[in-house]
Amino acid sequence: MSTAGSNSSPETGAFWPRDRAWHPPPLTPAYKTSVLRSPQRALISFSNTLSEVTGPVFGQNLFGELDNDLIHNFAKPGESAQGPRIIVHGRILDERGQGVPGVLVEFWQANAAGRYRHKKDGYLAPLDPNFGGCGRTISGVDGGYAFRTIKPGPYPWPNGVNDWRPAHIHFSIFGSGFAQRLITQMYFEGDPLIRTCPIVNGIRDPAAIEQLTAPLDLAATIPMDSMAYKFDIVLRGRRSTLFENRLEGN
Repeated sequence: MSTAGSNSSPETGAFWPRDRAWHPPPLTPAYKTSVLRSPQRALISFSNTLSEVTGPVFGQNLFGELDNDLIHNFAKPGESAQGPRIIVHGRILDERGQGVPGVLVEFWQANAAGRYRHKKDGYLAPLDPNFGGCGRTISGVDGGYAFRTIKPGPYPWPNGVNDWRPAHIHFSIFGSGFAQRLITQMYFEGDPLIRTCPIVNGIRDPAAIEQLTAPLDLAATIPMDSMAYKFDIVLRGRRSTLFENRLEGN
């Protein structure tokens, strides 16, 4: 997923406003911690600043050989993580449908039993000594990315008496500007826990939930090795360049 060979300069125009009807509301009472986290006053919109429309530039020299291979990047030599082996791949796109190159894609998840490698995870499921649960990669010239991992398991959480999180992978995306930063989750096609999750149900539009659900991609599987799931990620788009003789171009 190298960005080598691209002669295009990073865009620096302002970003379109967020479509807040597409995003879940900050206050979702069924998701209990949102009650304390949600803003207490009306939101105020500001124009983009220079620090928001620009951002860091990431190169291949920042990445290790196994950064995008969670099956092996924490494993002992000759061993590997336990669980169903999968490939997650897709493209980083903007709202215009154009691929966004050079994007830092970070991901983290529970192991196949549904447990995180974190000292505050109290779930009784076992830890996998060969699975660290995190990695990173960078998008290519067409916005493409891919990584290998194991399919995470669901886990209970103390939101309600019997609430369970569906299997999911967390994503952190650093685009070409700080205002394009995105933190999201990917779910798996066919998981019955998706429709019962209070976090997922905070999303009002079924199409938005579908966009967070990765379909099985048999064409990208490795026979006798790994299934594959396709997950495209859409970041905020930039306004087109303003030309004095073509104001409609913005």
